[in-house]
Amino acid sequence: MLTIGCHLSTSKGFLAMGETALSIGANTFAFFTRNPRGGKAKAIDPADAAALRELMAEHNFGPLVAHAPYTLNPCSDKPHAREFALECMADDLVRMESVPGNYYNFHPGSHVKQGAEAGIELISGLLNQVLRPEQTTTVLLEAMAGKGTEVGRTFEELAAIIDRVELSDHMGVCLDTCHIHDGGYDIVNDLDGVLEEFDHVIGLERLRAVHINDSKNPCGAHKDRHECIGQGFIGIDAFQRIVTHPALRDLPFILETPNELPGYAAEIKLLRELAEG
Repeated sequence: MLTIGCHLSTSKGFLAMGETALSIGANTFAFFTRNPRGGKAKAIDPADAAALRELMAEHNFGPLVAHAPYTLNPCSDKPHAREFALECMADDLVRMESVPGNYYNFHPGSHVKQGAEAGIELISGLLNQVLRPEQTTTVLLEAMAGKGTEVGRTFEELAAIIDRVELSDHMGVCLDTCHIHDGGYDIVNDLDGVLEEFDHVIGLERLRAVHINDSKNPCGAHKDRHECIGQGFIGIDAFQRIVTHPALRDLPFILETPNELPGYAAEIKLLRELAEG
C-alpha cells in the first residue's frame, strides 16, 4: 500500500496529528518541529508521543517526515544565523527521539554569495556538530529548485555534503518533485534516467522520502512554486509513473500542494488509485 500523507498542524499534539492523518486516508504525515518561521519549540508530552506511537503501530503507518523551520540557514554569511540553525537542529534531533526511528528533513540553505563550496563546507560542518551516534532519527537533505543562492540544487551538491559528514549513516535525501523538476531534472519524460543519475551520484540507498508536488513552472525554471497534483507542468501521467516506480513506490510520500485537509484527502485518494493502476 502507498505510504502517503501531508503536513499537519502540531497545535493539538502528536496523537491528534495521527488521528487527523487517519481521517483523510493517510498513513504517514509531516510536521514542523517548531514554528515554520523559527522560534522556540513547545514542550513535548511523553504520554502524547507514546499514544501516537501506539496508533502508528496499530494502523501500520510508515515513517514520519518531520521538517525543520524554513528560517534555518546553516550556510548563512551571518555567524548568528548559523548559530541559531545549530541550536535549533541540535534541539530538534533530541526532541525527535520522542518518536524514534523517523526522518528529520531540512533545506540545506543559501550560501548568500559565499559560493556553493563554502556553503557545502558550512552545512556539513553543522551536521558534524549535531549528529550523535546513538540517535535513531535519519536526517534528510532536501533537493532544492536552485533559486537564488540555494545549496542542494544538484545531486552533486547533495553528495558533496553527505561525503563530508562523519556520521553519514544517519544521512539521507528527500526528493521534492516540484524542486527537481524546476531544477532541471526531467522527471516527466525521463524518470528512469533521473533516478539512474541519482543512483550514480548519491546512491538510491540514500533516497528515503519524496515530497510529491506538481509545479506551476516548466522544467528548469528554478522557481519552486508548488501546484496541486495534475494541475501543473508535471501532470497526472508522470505522477502515476512516480508512485509506481520500483525505486520510489515504497517510500513515504508527503504532499505539500496548496490545499486544506479536504484537498489533501482528495489527492491522497487520487494517488492511491494511480498507484493501484
